[in-house]
Amino acid sequence: MKKRFSGLTPPQVLTLGFLAIIFVGALILTLPISHQQGVHISFMDALFTAVSATAITGLTVVNTATTWSLFGQIILLIMIEIGALGFMTFAVLLFAITGQRMDLKARLMAQQALNLRNLADVKSVLQYVFSLSAIIQVIGAVLMMPDFIPRFGWTHGIYLSIASSISAFGNAGFTFFDEPVFFLRNDPYILLVWMLLISAGSLGFLVWRDLLLFHKQRRLSLHTRVALYVSAWLTGLGFLFFLFTEKGLAPLANSTSIGHRVMDTLFLAVVPRTAGLEVVPLSSISAAGLMIIMLLMFVGGTPGSTSGGIKTTTLGILWLQSMAALRGQETVNFGGRRFSQKIVIKAMMLAVISSVFVVGVSLLLTITESIPKGEGLEYIVFEVISAFSTTGFSMGLTPHLTDFGKVVIMIVMFIGRVGLYTVMFSVMNIREKPTSFQYPTEEIIIG
Repeated sequence: MKKRFSGLTPPQVLTLGFLAIIFVGALILTLPISHQQGVHISFMDALFTAVSATAITGLTVVNTATTWSLFGQIILLIMIEIGALGFMTFAVLLFAITGQRMDLKARLMAQQALNLRNLADVKSVLQYVFSLSAIIQVIGAVLMMPDFIPRFGWTHGIYLSIASSISAFGNAGFTFFDEPVFFLRNDPYILLVWMLLISAGSLGFLVWRDLLLFHKQRRLSLHTRVALYVSAWLTGLGFLFFLFTEKGLAPLANSTSIGHRVMDTLFLAVVPRTAGLEVVPLSSISAAGLMIIMLLMFVGGTPGSTSGGIKTTTLGILWLQSMAALRGQETVNFGGRRFSQKIVIKAMMLAVISSVFVVGVSLLLTITESIPKGEGLEYIVFEVISAFSTTGFSMGLTPHLTDFGKVVIMIVMFIGRVGLYTVMFSVMNIREKPTSFQYPTEEIIIG
């Protein structure tokens, strides 16, 4: 048995590790101690919730606060934490606690999990990931306590502060309130704290390390510069587009002030970066606004972060490549650096495969699931993109999924968290096969 597992590649170990966490979590969630009194949960619903928590998505078929007991919710928070930081990160923590040295394979798996360029960074980055994530989540919880404790009392207020901080930083989309979080749209303080936590999680640990070490290094890596550049543009353009398409959230004019609606609009531009906290009801969003949300969800956050999607750097590379091609340039340059052709091709492949995957799954669900009267194709496509990008926004499809539909969405959430490349290199066992010859070049007509 040990010999069999020793032959697994790092992507395969990462995939199996996430699957193991999901099934163990699902089994624990089926126990009566995990449920509220008088509530019974099927294994399918427990499995769906475990996948959503580990994939830090937030799509749920049951209400979190009224279904799961305190024990069950703590199990969910543990799975969210593991999903956000990566199970390999916690495996390395066990190495450190027990005093064991990491062998080469363990270091390779950690490198794969954190998207590192070389093995030399593994130990220092892992220590940094643990310390930074713990500090950010503690600060987030402490900042929310002055608001939540007067609302919910000392015990429940402290618990909700901790749970909300974990969920927001992990971009998980889970809420632990007894009611939808619409009531917080008039609370700009909490929305600001959530936005900071979501942004901190979606930027990625490597970007934060670059930023925190800038005073020593006096430079930012190309990865960090592209990530910050694209993130800023997405947030800024998203905010302006929502102000225009939603007319300053005019449907909420009777219940919120202008200042609150501006903050809600900014929050609406941030949360599609795979956070999924629905402070503004999606039912009040226009068709154009829903399209913007789907585009933002599809892009997601930064590689090595708690976010899903095709990632900001992928979009940045594709945009810069397109601009370079329009100018007749053969190379892609940014910030005094040049992207390798291999990276450009990899970004194009990821975008194309992701698009095909989302379209294929959406087509499958249009066959198996029912679309309510008055809803269109976006009812399904929105849910698929939300699952793939691990966002957790829902237009109402998830609670009404058939068992087959639940399995499909679970697979999409899992692939969205583990990553298409990891799945291709593990489950599909794809390998790079170098050739010793090349065919002649010939041009074709396009456009």
